[in-house]
Amino acid sequence: MRRTTPLVLAAAALLLAGCGSQQDTGSGGGRAPAPAGTGAPPAGRDAGDCTGHANLTAADRDRSVCVAEGGELRLTLDGTRARPWQPVTASGTGLRAINAGLVLQPGDATAAYRAVAAGTVKLSSSRPRCPEPAAPDQASCEGVEEWTVTVRVG
Repeated sequence: MRRTTPLVLAAAALLLAGCGSQQDTGSGGGRAPAPAGTGAPPAGRDAGDCTGHANLTAADRDRSVCVAEGGELRLTLDGTRARPWQPVTASGTGLRAINAGLVLQPGDATAAYRAVAAGTVKLSSSRPRCPEPAAPDQASCEGVEEWTVTVRVG
């Protein structure tokens, strides 16, 4: 369970109070319904049905989302000091990076984008599957947890 401070709760309440855009909680590509707030459009929807605001987390790995031009996409990957997420990378066209705010916990990765033009972008990050050993004689693993999301701007 993550540590939460009153300051974080107050900041989240202020951000949510200013939103006011509708969020789509359908699914894409025959997958199970998206977690509330991810903005993933249901299968068969066209660009006119893209969401204006999407919030992504580690649970959205391997998903596809559609964000309308002018909309925003924000993501937070909750990591730990021992298993930190790498900074999020974006490849493709259609999104412009904007200020994501502060990273409040060591190991977290955050990013924010504005949908500026039609296109497709792959967002990705990774982190170790296991924490680094505390001592040289302890076992370690070389596994890496990959996170990717495909974003269509329509």
